[in-house]
Amino acid sequence: MIRKPLFFLLALILVVSCSGKDLQELKAKDEVITKVNKLFIYTDSRDWKNVQKLFDKKVAFDMTSLAGGTPAELKPEQITSSWESGLKNLKVIHHQAGNYIVTISSAGADVFCYGTAVHYLPDKSGRNTRIFVGSYNIHLVKKESWVIDRFRYNSKFVEGNLDLGK
Repeated sequence: MIRKPLFFLLALILVVSCSGKDLQELKAKDEVITKVNKLFIYTDSRDWKNVQKLFDKKVAFDMTSLAGGTPAELKPEQITSSWESGLKNLKVIHHQAGNYIVTISSAGADVFCYGTAVHYLPDKSGRNTRIFVGSYNIHLVKKESWVIDRFRYNSKFVEGNLDLGK
């Protein structure tokens, strides 16, 4: 069986051919995507303390495509308090993100991704779900670790029971 040694040889060639800078950028992109994934996972599990740790001290926060109003500069506690209040009555929250495009620069990391959120709560009407489809523009800066300092949700559409959990 030549397959395993050939695979390892190809992997070694790939690693050797990457410069230190390339490897640093790949590592940074992985760290940034992990932070964004944690944002959605911690939100789904309502782990508000860990959600707060993902944000910088102040965040340029924009959900206007969904809720109207104007973008605001918010503290992590303000963001999580609002999310906790709006999501508390739901039985299940599920975010799914993907199609990440990450650009690393000296100013930080810009992340674009698609996102879908499903809210579930058994309802007498049988209309138990509300689905949000859109994309995100998220900016992170490197401090002790990567933290989110800009967050924008771009709503495409919302479907289902819009009064779910109210």
